[in-house]
Amino acid sequence: MAMTSRERVKKALDHQEPDRVPFDLGGTFASTVVLGAYQRLAEYLGVDDPEPVFMRLTSQTVFLHEKVLEKLGIDTRCLSLGAPDGSPEREDATGTMIDEWGVGRRKPASSLYYDLSYSPLAGSITPKDLERHPWPDPDDPGRYRGLEERARYLHEETDYAVILNLPLGMVHQAQFLRGFEDWFVDLLLDPGLAGDLMDRVNEVNKRIVANALDICGQYVDVVMYADDVATQNGPMFANETYRELIKPREKELFDLIKEKSNAKILYHCCGSVVHLLDDFIDIGVDVITPVQVSAKGMDTKWLKANYRGRLSFWGGVDTHWVLPRGTPADVKAETKRRLEDLMPGGGYVLNSVHNIQPDVPPENIVAMFEAGLEYGYY
Repeated sequence: MAMTSRERVKKALDHQEPDRVPFDLGGTFASTVVLGAYQRLAEYLGVDDPEPVFMRLTSQTVFLHEKVLEKLGIDTRCLSLGAPDGSPEREDATGTMIDEWGVGRRKPASSLYYDLSYSPLAGSITPKDLERHPWPDPDDPGRYRGLEERARYLHEETDYAVILNLPLGMVHQAQFLRGFEDWFVDLLLDPGLAGDLMDRVNEVNKRIVANALDICGQYVDVVMYADDVATQNGPMFANETYRELIKPREKELFDLIKEKSNAKILYHCCGSVVHLLDDFIDIGVDVITPVQVSAKGMDTKWLKANYRGRLSFWGGVDTHWVLPRGTPADVKAETKRRLEDLMPGGGYVLNSVHNIQPDVPPENIVAMFEAGLEYGYY
């Protein structure tokens, strides 16, 4: 008997085999489609969506039309927070977008995305500067307007798995506020300051998480948290640095999620993250995404053999080469390989590695999910 989408996702993430592998596209801000690729996909599928809504302007990612999701058999639906009323994103006279944290980004004429251009806490600073910085208001009502209604609708009126997307993680946000170079120097030369900055960010985020889950925690199946702590070829910093400065703070937030919901924690971390997977499990992570198979050591067969029953995987279909440059047949072969590696025993959700970029033809996106239907049944 066919399962509902929600049953399918929940069973897979409980390390049991559902009727077929669940599909995600657009369920999170890091597993969706960039504007140009989405417009071509909608047209290819015969869906009229002339004015897509940006999920994140800076990355040019968009919310996907319901008809697109239905045509592809997607099992997830995105639940996102609103923009704050008190400090909306604004554009200054130079064309720089300033967000609620005071971080600036600009979109060069030759670029598809907004690049970091201004870090308000860069340079020589003291704890006093952290005190004086205008931090976002986690209680701003704009963040939560309509959240309960949307969450309840998805839970009660549909059978899709509901994914609550949290704000950018503590490491990401601290890097943007301080500037990458200064932040990395702080880790070595002034870890106290680095910790204070991450505490400030984490306190804002924990308050947002508490508020959001008090409103919608009973309706949410998965909570997505994003913090890149690895690079293409290995660690971003020493494992000891992660365990001393970052892991305890992430655990505080993850404990809060577990306290206020029964949702699975989906941790988005790009790159070669094999060296930290046991640490993630230790602090309550249930699922890792995007399973960047082009990064060092991210072999899906090895990952499944070593983490089956302890950690689920979400993603894995290569976006560096196969999706943008391969044929639909290549995409189907790639998808079949990831399914064979990751689907046994449950614990796998089919999706691309990170967001689908503008150079991916719609035929290849469709081929990925066609392969899921062809090879993803148990």
